[in-house]
Amino acid sequence: MSEQTTAPAGAPAARDASVPMVRAEHVSKSFGSNEVLKDISLEVKRGEVLCLVGPSGSGKSTFLRCINHLEQVSSGRLAVDGQLVGYREAGGRLHEMHPKEIAKQRRDIGMVFQRFNLFPHMTALENVMEAPTQVKGLSKAKAKARALELLARVGLAERADYYPAHLSGGQQQRVAIARALAMDPKLMLFDEPTSALDPELVGEVLDVMKELAKTGMTMVVVTHEMGFAREVADTLVFMDGGVVVETGDPREVLANPQHQRTKAFLSKVL
Repeated sequence: MSEQTTAPAGAPAARDASVPMVRAEHVSKSFGSNEVLKDISLEVKRGEVLCLVGPSGSGKSTFLRCINHLEQVSSGRLAVDGQLVGYREAGGRLHEMHPKEIAKQRRDIGMVFQRFNLFPHMTALENVMEAPTQVKGLSKAKAKARALELLARVGLAERADYYPAHLSGGQQQRVAIARALAMDPKLMLFDEPTSALDPELVGEVLDVMKELAKTGMTMVVVTHEMGFAREVADTLVFMDGGVVVETGDPREVLANPQHQRTKAFLSKVL
């Protein structure tokens, strides 16, 4: 990302509840000549669930990956909990952080992908314990107690000693959610977490996400599950062609979309 003139960043939100958990200001992202995100500005309030919907290739997953700096923004600025992600500001310009500093920021941002990415040689319990012990330096006893608590929370207390190959896709995804929660994140990102699952397994993962939302966890979810968005989301954002086309209360947007592109998309998925 090239250096650019910027405005002052907000104070860390841990000390100021008025600061959004996520703030994107004029974010753009290009891969070569392909501009995938075009001037995206949006906010996710603390404790809010925001669902991103839209056709494939609309930029939803790319935007999600920019939030934790898995992708660098090409221009604009992205802050989580009042702090710029991946960059520090000096002299009115942005400078990319050292990879170790970026990795430290990511500890506070949990992410669940389409594919479960579990370590196949580790049990469910060991998968959930791994990051707290290796990254946070938690003792194995404390990490095990926390992992067992989280596996019970996602309904897998009886599967703690199972290896991923002996778990269904839905169970593996629930382990992945428990693994992300084991780092005690302030923000959870979900990138189409049910898209790789057989239809009959989708509900068990969505149920875990619903319960997580009830605890007040701030969540940004890329999804095609419109029922989930209607029931759980505080805000629905429809993206197409790299831009935010429409945003609002999910029940209102889904029942009465205002833009033709939104109407055309929803007519195919509802």
